[in-house]
Amino acid sequence: MGDWIAFWNSKHSIYVNARHRDVHYRTIAEHIRAHLPPDATVLDYGCGEALSAGIVAEGARRLILCDAAPNVRAGLAERFAGRPNIEVRSPEEVEGLPPGSLDVVVMHSVAQYLTPGDLDERLALFRRLLRTDGLLILGDIIPPDVSAATDALALLRFAGANGFFFAAIFGLVRTVALTDYMRLRSNLGLTRYREAEIVVRLEAAGFAVQRASDNIGHNPARMTFLARPKA
Repeated sequence: MGDWIAFWNSKHSIYVNARHRDVHYRTIAEHIRAHLPPDATVLDYGCGEALSAGIVAEGARRLILCDAAPNVRAGLAERFAGRPNIEVRSPEEVEGLPPGSLDVVVMHSVAQYLTPGDLDERLALFRRLLRTDGLLILGDIIPPDVSAATDALALLRFAGANGFFFAAIFGLVRTVALTDYMRLRSNLGLTRYREAEIVVRLEAAGFAVQRASDNIGHNPARMTFLARPKA
């Protein structure tokens, strides 16, 4: 995962413009908040820039933002310095949290950058950190038959609905031709799972699981799963 962390830690241009970046994070935050119980302690693991984390924090007692990229964490700490119920932690710090201390764990659009073994380690960690009535939200899982073209089409539809369609066309061309993202995606690949494969992994980690009716974020071809610790 080191190459991917280095990419997200850099000044990349994965978002086609500021409008795309803002709407992307707001959509994710609104979808996450819809799943939250009241007054919850929430961990957003691999949160990225989380520009709209305030939306999630408004419905939570405590929101922990965790990202492996140091520059991303520094930006988060600066952005949310005035929000007393938002804190920023490294993955190593999250591993040190007390067992059963979290009501909700969100890991959205991260699993594709992990090996299956790495994913299993995260699931075991989340099972330990969640309370017995807690909730794991595992979002943006990519099925094997979802291609880069499918992702591009989903982006264009999202862009058309949110006022940055032509910028998205230019941005897709730029991403393919000029950025490291497609090189990394081609060289390293993205880890993909069938629905049954994710269910087996979650159950092996001690969760009862169901697939959500809608994926978190803008891409309906990907999957979100809701998992609760087994008794």
